[in-house]
Amino acid sequence: MVSVKLVNLSKYFHNVKAVDNLNLEIKDGEFVALLGPSGCGKTTTLLMIAGIYKPTNGYIYFDNRLMNDVPPKDRNVGMVFQSYALYPHMSVFDNIAFPLKLKKRPKDEIRRKVKEVADLLGIGELLDRKPSQLSGGQQQRVALARALVKEPDIFLMDEPLSNLDAKLRIQMRAELKKMQKTFKITTIYVTHDQVEAMTMADRIAVLNKGVLQQYGSPDELYNRPKNIFVAGFIGSVPMNFIRGALKRTNGDYILEGLDYLFKIPRTYHDVLKDIEVGTEVILGVRPEHVDIGFGEYSGKVYVVEPLGRDQIIHIDIGGEIIRALAPGDYKVEEGKDIKFSFKEDKIHIFDKKSGEAYI
Repeated sequence: MVSVKLVNLSKYFHNVKAVDNLNLEIKDGEFVALLGPSGCGKTTTLLMIAGIYKPTNGYIYFDNRLMNDVPPKDRNVGMVFQSYALYPHMSVFDNIAFPLKLKKRPKDEIRRKVKEVADLLGIGELLDRKPSQLSGGQQQRVALARALVKEPDIFLMDEPLSNLDAKLRIQMRAELKKMQKTFKITTIYVTHDQVEAMTMADRIAVLNKGVLQQYGSPDELYNRPKNIFVAGFIGSVPMNFIRGALKRTNGDYILEGLDYLFKIPRTYHDVLKDIEVGTEVILGVRPEHVDIGFGEYSGKVYVVEPLGRDQIIHIDIGGEIIRALAPGDYKVEEGKDIKFSFKEDKIHIFDKKSGEAYI
């Protein structure tokens, strides 16, 4: 197993800063996801770690060894791409064996290792087939087997599940996670899908416009986002953001909007006491932390989205729409008034100008 350390890592393409001063430490055997929208620098970071791109500035270490000038073939990384990149004219066996043949390993060793890794991934009976005779999930397993058979120190994966249908993607998420825990190979996984990152990774690095926004466990990113970008990117139903000015009335802090007032729980007053009254802030609360049917606030049901087990209820609170997650059998009608409240220990307050979290 190998740890990875990125120090002040940057990659510029002319005037475009694809990655800007990235600092990241990945422990031995850890599964880390690089998460963010298209163009945020996650694949560029992966290709610098692989040695395919040379950094503009900064350093890459495997354990304590500086890797900047080490060629890709000597880094002992296994890569799996979105396209799988299988050789169509070769059998599954030959595709998996290809890295070992390049290293001129003995035929008996190649045969043994290919069979071992193919059986482990459930494709042992497919070794004589060509890639065109395989399903998407089977092709993905062949690409994984080809990366595994060379016994890499580090696994680099670039959106390997994005070409699969939804059902198979869920299945392969679990299989990839189980495989990584079995082999204990340090793994860096690029994705734009926050569900993939949350369900698979030990820690997640959220990137935006080449800049690291937050690095932490799925729990930390979900419950303690450092800024509005992270708060809005993490969560399968996005966080509600309610804009207003921070006011103080009778000892209470109030979020005042155009047609609504929200009282900030007293437990947060110590955090807010240094903020100037009148400062524009944004209250954030996740739909699953909005309780409906009771409470001190009210609005009108704008629209209802049934999801089967759950439903998303959109509530108009006077020009702002917030979403609440409710059980699928909860009875509600569009256009009717509805009471609601927030779970007091689950709200967030962000500075409107900087986007940084106060709470």
